[in-house]
Amino acid sequence: MSFVLTEEQLAIARTAKHVVREYLPVTQLRALRDDGDPVGLSPDAWRALAEVGVAGMTIAEQYGGAGLGWRELGLVAEECGHTLAATPLLSTTVLGAGAIELGGSDAHKRDWLPRVSRGDALLAFALDEDTRFAPGDIALTATANAGDFVLDGEKQFVLDGHIADAFVVVATGPDDGLSLFLVPAGAEGVHAERRLMVDSRNAASVRFDQVQVAEADALGPIGGAADIVSLLCDRAAAVLAAEMLGGMCEAFDRTLAYLKERKQFGVVIGSFQALKHRTARMFCEIELTKSIVAAALQALDDGADDAPMLVSTAKARASDSYLLVAAEAIQMHGGIGVTDELDIGLFYKRARVAELSFGDAAYHRDRFACLLGY
Repeated sequence: MSFVLTEEQLAIARTAKHVVREYLPVTQLRALRDDGDPVGLSPDAWRALAEVGVAGMTIAEQYGGAGLGWRELGLVAEECGHTLAATPLLSTTVLGAGAIELGGSDAHKRDWLPRVSRGDALLAFALDEDTRFAPGDIALTATANAGDFVLDGEKQFVLDGHIADAFVVVATGPDDGLSLFLVPAGAEGVHAERRLMVDSRNAASVRFDQVQVAEADALGPIGGAADIVSLLCDRAAAVLAAEMLGGMCEAFDRTLAYLKERKQFGVVIGSFQALKHRTARMFCEIELTKSIVAAALQALDDGADDAPMLVSTAKARASDSYLLVAAEAIQMHGGIGVTDELDIGLFYKRARVAELSFGDAAYHRDRFACLLGY
């Protein structure tokens, strides 16, 4: 497995860096937060990303996408991490469009994927039902009714759920297996309420109150979609780990710059041995994270048997490393580090939310052990 980027991947990274930093700087996240923006992200910025192929990067070319892999999308996510960019990349491209590609009918794909690729449609993945990530513990039911199904239950932490055009809903089917259904946001009985997270990102509580869905709107086999759900969660965890990598790199770079300019006792504080030791540890953690994130994304592209283990390793490592780097960054900035005036605290908030999304470090260590038979 090679971690050396190809010329095409390097070009993608350069383009992503330019577009993300132009349209989605940290100041844009602050503006969304401070203005109380009801959408919580910039549709214009998302369309700008779509124009350079980001929204449809992993979607097949026949549906208007670029047909690229998860390694390439990870490069984009990493750049988004540098600026704390609020985008529907996870909710729409990775999870929503991914579910339709994996389990949708030809009609689903023709209807939704070109719109996602253009940045004209937003999707949301309705999975979590509690405060902790537990993809195998689903209480929302899909009850058979005259050839169709009735969905009843509630979902929590649905990313971008209050602005989605449709939901991919994970339900427990008639035979207790997992099923996936594509449900329009405007369907009768669907009630979404926005929840602001500590990092100023979008999530929603969504109630599905006796929602009627046709069997034709199932994504994958009824009661047999567990493998699709698992793969979608692995993809989301790996791409999120890549975003977390970008965030920790940015926090580290900003801290290094501060250590080289802040003076105490007539010398820059970066010359203090204790701070050198702490920054060296941060650097090592970041380098380890880079390697395992690249390995996880490549394994997903290759369809490798050990992809789930590598994804869990990457998400656990990214969770630990981002929290360490973000906390150390605040400490090394001193008193100003805990004020809202400085951006560095925003990275810590993002680290906290990202850690718990799609499984924290403890969840993924346990999963890793289970995959090895322990």
